[in-house]
Amino acid sequence: MRRKMFFLIFISGGIILSDQVTKIIVEKTFKLYESVVILEGFFSLTYILNPGAAFGFLADQNATFRMIFFLSVSVIALVLLGAFFRDTPEEDTLGLTAISLLFGGAIGNLIDRIRLGEVIDFLDFYIKEYHWPAFNVADSAITVGISLLIFHLFFQKKETDNQVEVGE
Repeated sequence: MRRKMFFLIFISGGIILSDQVTKIIVEKTFKLYESVVILEGFFSLTYILNPGAAFGFLADQNATFRMIFFLSVSVIALVLLGAFFRDTPEEDTLGLTAISLLFGGAIGNLIDRIRLGEVIDFLDFYIKEYHWPAFNVADSAITVGISLLIFHLFFQKKETDNQVEVGE
């Protein structure tokens, strides 16, 4: 159980801390919509507020609806992640890492939604005029966590199928 809590506290805590610190730095040092080029033609730091979810999903909806919707979804997701975490074996390093990344990312963005009603995004990647939607540390952790979880579930399923074939 100690090992499991290490994952949750240190990975999730690290994500939450780095997410909130970077957002506070951006909020305190940039004006809204200000952009600083880091790598010409590829990467800038650009301070935006995202009232929606990924890719601006629901951004044009009523603020009260968005707040209730995103808070509800976040709480449900955190409860489910907590259940998955509880049921994940202590020796399942990849699974614990994935869940901890998702947990930390969800809490990082939830803090913004509670504090501001929207999420601070600032990592802006692009090639010429083609921009990927801006994102933040929490979004990155969620993306990596989901990717690891999908890989893990696929790998685990394949490993289970191979064991069944060998046993037949």
